[in-house]
Amino acid sequence: MRLRALLENDALGLRLLGGEEELDRSVRGVMTTDLKDPSRYLSGGELVLTGLAWLREPADAEPFVRILSQAGVSALAAGEAELGDIPDDLVEACSRHRLPLFAVNETVAFATITEHVVRQVSGERAGDLAAVVDRHRRLMTSGPAGGGPEAVLDLLGSDLDLRAWVLSPTGRQIAGAGEPLDPALAAALAGEHLAATRTGRRGPHRLTLQGTPYSLFPVRNAGRAAGPGARDVRETVLSDWLLAVEADAGEWPAARLDLLQGVTQLISVERDRRDAARTVRRRLAQEVLELVQTGAAPAEIAARLRVAAPVLLPGLGAAPHWQVVVARVEWDQEGGQAPVEPGPVTQALLEEILVDPATVGPESADRIAVAHTGDEAIALVPLATGPLPESEDDGPSPALGLHADALLAAVRAPLSSGLADDGRLTLGVSAAVHSAEGLRGALEEARHARRVAAARPGRVCAAGHHELASHVLLLPFVPDDVRRAFTARLLDPLRDYDRRHRAELIPTLEAFLDCDGSWTRCATRLHLHVNTLRYRVGRIEQLTGRDLSRLEDKLDFFLALRMS
Repeated sequence: MRLRALLENDALGLRLLGGEEELDRSVRGVMTTDLKDPSRYLSGGELVLTGLAWLREPADAEPFVRILSQAGVSALAAGEAELGDIPDDLVEACSRHRLPLFAVNETVAFATITEHVVRQVSGERAGDLAAVVDRHRRLMTSGPAGGGPEAVLDLLGSDLDLRAWVLSPTGRQIAGAGEPLDPALAAALAGEHLAATRTGRRGPHRLTLQGTPYSLFPVRNAGRAAGPGARDVRETVLSDWLLAVEADAGEWPAARLDLLQGVTQLISVERDRRDAARTVRRRLAQEVLELVQTGAAPAEIAARLRVAAPVLLPGLGAAPHWQVVVARVEWDQEGGQAPVEPGPVTQALLEEILVDPATVGPESADRIAVAHTGDEAIALVPLATGPLPESEDDGPSPALGLHADALLAAVRAPLSSGLADDGRLTLGVSAAVHSAEGLRGALEEARHARRVAAARPGRVCAAGHHELASHVLLLPFVPDDVRRAFTARLLDPLRDYDRRHRAELIPTLEAFLDCDGSWTRCATRLHLHVNTLRYRVGRIEQLTGRDLSRLEDKLDFFLALRMS
C-alpha cells in the first residue's frame, strides 16, 4: 500500500507535517516503538508509530530520525497524546532526511492504525503470493518443476509469516517448511481434523493445542466430486490429507482464505501424482493375490514375485522374504445410513499405515503393494532385513518383519477419531515367508489374525501370527450369545458381590490366575495377608460353585475373563 492511501483514510486521524513529495512510497509493515535506537527491529518499508517517550531534549530528534532513514523506513507517525503539538525539532529533522512525518490525533489508538496497515499489506501480499501459487500449480500439472508442496509452504512462511505442514490422516508429515512438526502434535492435529470432518463441519477447522492456534484445511483429491454429488464422508475421511497452518483463520480476509484454498488444490496435484505412482504396485499385488487365491502353481506365483521384487525393492538382488497384512474397515449400518464399499477405503488407509519408514523400515517405505478384494485390503510387504532360520525347528525370527501392535501404536488415536462411533479398523499380520509356496498359508494366517483382532474391544485393533498358537485363536469363533452366557454364569455373581460389598473379588481372581495359583506371590502382588487372600478365594468358590484348585475350573475362569 502507499502512504497516500493512509492519509486519505479519515478514520486513521493522520495529519501530514512534511514529506508530501514522498507520499508514493510503499508501506510493507508497521512498528510501534519508543526506543531511542530501534534499528535492530527494522527491516525497511515500515510505518513507524511512536509516542515520543524517547524525546527528552531537542537534540534527541536528529539521531532518531537518522536511524530511521538509514534503515529505509517509509514514514514516521508521532502521537499527539503525550506532548500535544509535534516538536519543531522533529519536524525539521524529518525534512532534512526526506522522511515523511504524520501527526496522530490523540483520539486514535495506534492499534487502529496497526490493524489497518497489517490487513492492507497482508491482502496485497496474498494477492502476489496467489499469482505464485497459480504459477506453481500450472508447473506441477505438467511436471515436477514447480518444486512440490515444500516450495509453496516456503513461500507461505517467507511472504505471509505462516508456518504450515501437510499431514496424512494418520498424522504423518508429508511436507513442511522449516522444523518438522512434533509427531505427537501432528497426530493430535490429524485426530482433531478427522473428528471435525466426521461431524460434517466445513473447513478450515480452528483449534488451539498447547496454547498455539491452528487452522486445518482439507486437501481433497483433485478428481473428487464436491457438493451434492460428493462421496460419503466415510469414504474420504480416512484418506484425505490436510494442511495445518499455525494461525487462527477466523478473522482472515477472503483473499487470504482463497489463497490457502489454492494451496490445498496445488497440494492435491501432488497427492494425485503419488497415487498414480502406486498404480503399478497395486496391479502387481492384485495379480499375485489372484494367483494365490485361485490356487495357482507355486512356480507361476514365484515368476510373478520375481517381476514384483525389482519394482518394490529395486537393487535388492535376491528374492526377498514376504509378509502379508490383511485389514478391514467396517461401519455400523444403523440409522438408515447408506452402505459404503470398504475395499478401496481400506486399501488407501492400509497404504498410509504401511508407508511410514518408522513402521516398515526406510528400505521398504512407500514400496508396499496393496490390493483389495471384497471388503478387505491385502498388503504384500517385501522384507530385506535378514534371512529366515535354516530349519523350521528354529522357529520364526523375532527381529524379522512387521509386528501388529507396532503398526497401529502411533496411529490409533487419530484413526479412532476418524472412525467415530460407527466405524472399526481391524488388522492381522502373518509370519514372514521366503517362497511362493508359503504365500497361501500366510494369507490365511493374516486373515485369521484379523478375526482375532475383530473379537477385541476398541475402534482400532490388530493381532499377529504369534497369537494364533494361543487359546485366543478360538475365541473369535465362539458365537456372541454363547460368550455372553458363559461369562455371565461365571462372573456375574462376583460382579454383583463386588458392587454390594466392594470386595474386589474380580481383581483378586485375575491376580490369582496370573500368579498360577501361588498364594504367596498373589498375596504379595495384592499387598494382602495370605489369610485374607484365602478368604476371598473361598468366597469366589462359594459364589460360583467352582474349585480353584482344579485345572478345569481355573481354565474356565481364565477364558471367561478373556471374553468379558
